[in-house]
Amino acid sequence: MKSFYFPVLLLLAASACLSLHAQEADSLAVRQADSLRHAFGRQQMAPTNTISTKYADTLDTGNPGVKVVLYDNGTYRYVRDLSQMASDSVFTEFWDTRNVNPYRSDPDPLPEKFSIWIVDSLGAYSCPNQVKPRSQFGYRHGRRHQGIDLPLSTGTPVSAAFDGKVRISDYVSGYGNLVVIRHANGLETFYGHLSKRNVESGDWVSAGDIIGLGGSTGRSTGPHLHFETRYRGAAFDPAWLIDFETGTLRHRLLTIRSWYFNANQRYVQNVDDEDEIFRTDEEDRLLAEEQAKKEAAARAAAEAAAVKYHTIRSGDTLGALARKYHTTVNRLCQLNGIKSTTILRVGKRLRVN
Repeated sequence: MKSFYFPVLLLLAASACLSLHAQEADSLAVRQADSLRHAFGRQQMAPTNTISTKYADTLDTGNPGVKVVLYDNGTYRYVRDLSQMASDSVFTEFWDTRNVNPYRSDPDPLPEKFSIWIVDSLGAYSCPNQVKPRSQFGYRHGRRHQGIDLPLSTGTPVSAAFDGKVRISDYVSGYGNLVVIRHANGLETFYGHLSKRNVESGDWVSAGDIIGLGGSTGRSTGPHLHFETRYRGAAFDPAWLIDFETGTLRHRLLTIRSWYFNANQRYVQNVDDEDEIFRTDEEDRLLAEEQAKKEAAARAAAEAAAVKYHTIRSGDTLGALARKYHTTVNRLCQLNGIKSTTILRVGKRLRVN
């Protein structure tokens, strides 16, 4: 299976700018990279069914961190070298094979907005169970439901959604037989109520690998797969990632906002929301500037509409006008650029507020 080479596209984009001034070229490269990143990230992705095919050989590439895997069916795939991935901090820090949430002692709050690659040029995806969800993310019977329930029959194979390393494979109260997989982007996926677990803690798995069989173990009212997505221990609606009815991955790049982790925040498809999610930082800055200009213009218009004027009549004095409009002579002088001794001319307009 051929992979999309994002870094190569960036190099091609940068080479087109060699004739420009260095600073302008850098700025253009950043804009092009951002555009490519978000264009690629917006793409949906169907399950990669060939990944679980038996492989025939592994070949080296020019990059020591990347290998080529050849499969028996004639396809191939670029993958990360597990020997190098194993030493990555993602798979060493907060690594606990028993505790469902090992991040409870982490004092660092999550940013208001951040992006993670769900599937890049070296990743793959497989829908754990393509079906209409039975129970959604959010509160259920007064209890927080941290994931989505996907109906299935006992014994139905359950596949890993993405490449990763098994952190937990154990019987956990409530979840029953549970498998938790941590992925290179820091995301963790949970597979609960299994009747059988086919993997052990520490195993490396690829998207599409069968990690267990569906069941109804733990606190369950019938056979189904309880599927969760968490980032640094915080759960968010898996529907932000996957359309379970079609089995497609909604986006390869997911921009997460802090309010996703609110238990009441379920995924609701909205074109405007999608555009907001994928706005670049530069687009956010430009939109903020435009909004500030609109607000300043609106304030100026409101202030102009609220300004009152008085047309001078015979017998008017600054003192009388100050009393009439509940202000002071000094304020009238400031507003109109006059002195208290200025002679008021009949017919002239005087600003009074």
